[in-house]
This record gives sequence, structure tokens and C-alpha cells, in this order.
Amino acid sequence: MAARFGEYGEQVIATMRDLDKKAALVSELNQRGGEIDIQRLDVTKKETIDAVMAYIAKEYGYIDVLINNAGYGIGGAFEDLTDEEFRAQMETNFFGVLNVTRAALPFMRHRPQARIINISSVSGFSSLPCFGAYNASKWALEGWSESLRYELMLFGIDVCLVRPGSYKTKIFYENRKTAARSLREDSPYYALSQYFESRLTHQLADNHRDPEEVVDHVVKLVYAKHPPFRSIPDLENKILYFLRRILPFRLYSAIIAAAVLPQKNNKGKNA
Repeated sequence: MAARFGEYGEQVIATMRDLDKKAALVSELNQRGGEIDIQRLDVTKKETIDAVMAYIAKEYGYIDVLINNAGYGIGGAFEDLTDEEFRAQMETNFFGVLNVTRAALPFMRHRPQARIINISSVSGFSSLPCFGAYNASKWALEGWSESLRYELMLFGIDVCLVRPGSYKTKIFYENRKTAARSLREDSPYYALSQYFESRLTHQLADNHRDPEEVVDHVVKLVYAKHPPFRSIPDLENKILYFLRRILPFRLYSAIIAAAVLPQKNNKGKNA
């Protein structure tokens, strides 16, 4: 996203926790052309947010578009997740968005057609077992964003939620985390966790979705005159959302359970 908007000649302030890891972003930008401003920011550390906002105040004075995209996912059954692991998930995926948005709003309130784009997930409307912490962070993001949307109507600021499905990004690789206890054989959920690890590995091998599709979608939202509040980039999850809306929950949840949980053979043992 940062490289695409830089390619278009927009003034982009791209932020990351570790500037030593900016090589991939710089390489992408060099391929596309254009320039962006890269600054260090950790959404869980208020001092880094304040430093970037002070820099923006000095160098630019305003923000037209805020894209909240920081996040990671942690897998593991609820009982296997420690309080620290669960809270860390919420700190980045939910409170991190609140932290940055709160700091950015004074720079946006007087800008015509300013907008905030929060990257949610299909997990923001459809939960899966062993991803409760991630699901919770995205459901919280959805509820808060809806409330914020009404509040910011007073200032003409649009709030948009983007709900991507699974794309080949770092969230499944170096940003992927697993509850420590779920890797131990004494966990009551060990077999389930191993099943999901194996399932995820196979799904990743077959996942060829290009993240550029999400970028195309976000670009449309940024330049649209009246962008939708909630939107889904991919057809597969548009269908899933449609089913979630029209089916009774008992039926919908039965379909999801049949699709994602280990099935039993005739002897009642997990296959």
C-alpha cells in the first residue's frame, strides 16, 4: 500500500517498528518509482506514536488518510493462551489502532474528505477454533470502528473497515505466533492444535492469493467519493459473509464445524 501510493505521487508516511527491516519496502518502492517517508513507530508504545505525530506536525501539519494495518495472529485454544499472550494480541491488533487513531485525529478533523481505513479480517465476522484471541481483536475493532464512524460524521471523516480473507503476507510467516502451551503434549488441546498446524501448513502451500488485490481495494476506498463502511475484497469471503447473514446460527456454525474440526471415524476416534 505504501509503495503504491508513493508510486502515485502521494505523500506517504510509512511506519514500522524496526527500521533495519525496511529493505523489502525500499525494494518495492524502487521497482514502482516514487518516494515515501519511513519513520519508526510501534503501535504499542505511546512514545513512538507521539514522536511520529510531532514529526508530522513539524514537516506536514495534517493527515488526509490513516491506514491502520499493524497486526499479527496468535493461534491456540483459549485454555492454552496465557493472560500475557492474549493481552499482547489485543494490545497490537486493537489498542494499537486506538492509540494511533487518537493521536492522528487532531491532524484530520479539518481536512476535507479525510478518512480512516482499518484493516479488519474475515475473522471480524466469522470465528474459528484456536484463533479466539485473534478473533476477539478483530471483533473489537469492528464494534469500535462502527461507533467511531458515527462520531466522526460530525467532521466529515469517513471510517472504513476492510475484511480480507487469507492472503500470502507476513502474518502467516514471520508474524505468526502460537501459544506456548499448545505445543506441549500435556495440553488437553494438543491434538487439536497439531491438527490446525497441519491444516494451516497445507492451506498456506495452496494459497496463491496476491495481496495486491487488497491494495487495489484500499486504493478504491481512498479515492471513492462515498466509500462503503464495511467491504470484502475477495469473492470467496463475500459468499461466506452472505451465508453468515442469511443462515440461522445453528446451521451456519454446523457448517463451519464440519469444515474445520477433525472428523471422527466410525469407531469414534479422530481421523
